[in-house]
Amino acid sequence: MAGHGADEHPHGADRLCEAGDRVYSRAVRRGRLPRREAERVPCLLELALLHPDPDDMDWLVPTSPQEVMTRLLRGMYDEVRASQRRVGSAVAAFEWYAGLGRQVPAAVGSSEGPAIRVLDGLARIQAAMDEATQACTTEVLTVQPGGIRREAELSEGLHRAMALRGRGVRMRDLYTHVARHGHGLLSYLELMGDAVEARTLDEVIERLILFDRTVAFIPANAERTMALELRHPALVEYLGTVFERLWRLAIPLTAPLPDTGIEGISHREQSIAALLAEGHQDAVIAERLGISVRTCRAHIARLSETLGAASRTQLGVRIAQAGLDKPRGPAVTLSGRESRTAR
Repeated sequence: MAGHGADEHPHGADRLCEAGDRVYSRAVRRGRLPRREAERVPCLLELALLHPDPDDMDWLVPTSPQEVMTRLLRGMYDEVRASQRRVGSAVAAFEWYAGLGRQVPAAVGSSEGPAIRVLDGLARIQAAMDEATQACTTEVLTVQPGGIRREAELSEGLHRAMALRGRGVRMRDLYTHVARHGHGLLSYLELMGDAVEARTLDEVIERLILFDRTVAFIPANAERTMALELRHPALVEYLGTVFERLWRLAIPLTAPLPDTGIEGISHREQSIAALLAEGHQDAVIAERLGISVRTCRAHIARLSETLGAASRTQLGVRIAQAGLDKPRGPAVTLSGRESRTAR
């Protein structure tokens, strides 16, 4: 196996080389294969996709595809959670710096305005958004939390989206999985056509709109009656990086959600189970997943029935026993191909 190290196979289990794909597939079909057949693909041993047969060290047996996928998806989920925590810390820092900024006069002769500006009131927010839309020439990235989008929200932003589409601006949107059930959103996306792509996650960060990687808007209070307009290059670049990482981990809107592998438990119920295992209350879980508290409790009741739990305490035990205490994360596309999505 000398001379075939990691340098010739610079990949992970989520993007196997062609030779590794063939050998691993053969091992799964046969149940095991001779060690010599894996000599040209040391990556399979390095990634723990193959391991020696304890009954005969001249043979290798494959790690089950289900175990490999669980390992991959849990790693991606951890990455998403880490990004969300970093964004939360950054938003708190933005608010603190914005408070300081109100005490400091704007720089004389600055043509681009302050790096952080507080927009107080919906009228000021809309005016700033319209101005950014008119100046945008390349792309718009948005994160839209909160579940199913209301028709009024969609209509409010339609004129900006249509103006962007008319100028050939590329748009990409991130939603929660719940947004897939909104008929108004589907109609809106059909109207926008090829101008927009959309993907979904179990949870997304707070609302974010980023124009041309030069100006970003984020909420400044829970009611969203105040916003921060960010033009500092480092802050805007940071938010763009967060978006790209979440985008890579999200599921295209036209693709189905991954199956939980447990009969009677849906993808949403699996997400709820994981949040319950973390100790969150019903209202917090509902907010994070973009559903109502009533809907959340209905799912919890079905979880209890499916897992045979008579109390919340027993439900926690059953969740851990079923392996639902850690979400499996977003779907992985090994081929690197995905169908076109609409916003």
